[in-house]
Amino acid sequence: MLFHLAELSDPQYAWLRQHRIPFVMIDPVLEPPPGVVSVGAANWQGGVTATEHLLALGHERVAVVAGYRHSLCADARIAGYRSALAAAGVRHRPEYIRHAGPGEGAAGRRMRELLELPEPPTAVFVSSDRMALGVYEALAERRLRVPDDMSVVGFGDLPEARWLTPALTTVRQPLSEMAATALRLLLRMMDGHRLESTRTELSTRLVARASTAPSRDATRLPGRCDSTAKRRYGTLRTVVNRTGDIPRYATLHAPMLRA
Repeated sequence: MLFHLAELSDPQYAWLRQHRIPFVMIDPVLEPPPGVVSVGAANWQGGVTATEHLLALGHERVAVVAGYRHSLCADARIAGYRSALAAAGVRHRPEYIRHAGPGEGAAGRRMRELLELPEPPTAVFVSSDRMALGVYEALAERRLRVPDDMSVVGFGDLPEARWLTPALTTVRQPLSEMAATALRLLLRMMDGHRLESTRTELSTRLVARASTAPSRDATRLPGRCDSTAKRRYGTLRTVVNRTGDIPRYATLHAPMLRA
């Protein structure tokens, strides 16, 4: 059986084991129990890639609007965001991390809170494309323009990402590949094969569109965005890829796509 659910209850897991039914979880929200096979996206690397992109544009006040606290994907994306900031030598600001539900309304409220800070961000990494709709709306209410006043990066590469104005720069989550991989694993389990690992993560890629631009703070200094930020970005990629303390979410660094 294939499950694409937030989670299964303990009695449901017990029933599946009792009846020896092979199953695979696709992109579970919460950490599955030990021994449960699951397939997901490389959320940690996606968080790194999104944040690197904004840092390369000269943004240092980068916020994140993430999903529910303690969800598997939200925690991994925030960890990637924080790792990229640390590798670049940019100070982590706890007030720049906001949690919201998966919908547009909560994301919009978190964006309004960020705008009320004494030193609001100049860029925001949003944990899903759908949540980015709420962020766009909150910015429009304040007559703030994307990307002139605020750069925005989403996550997922849903059809909405291309329909937004301006089109949303986002991290592509390989949804169809995740489903296909889960099916292949399930068929191997049904044939009696023992899997080498219970967790499979597929790489994510940045799709650069029109919602991100160089930071105004960076462009005020001659050559800042096209030299200093690029040097920082190159150093950042080296540090992230070579450090010995890579979280288990990490995968090989994926190339950037343009659409």
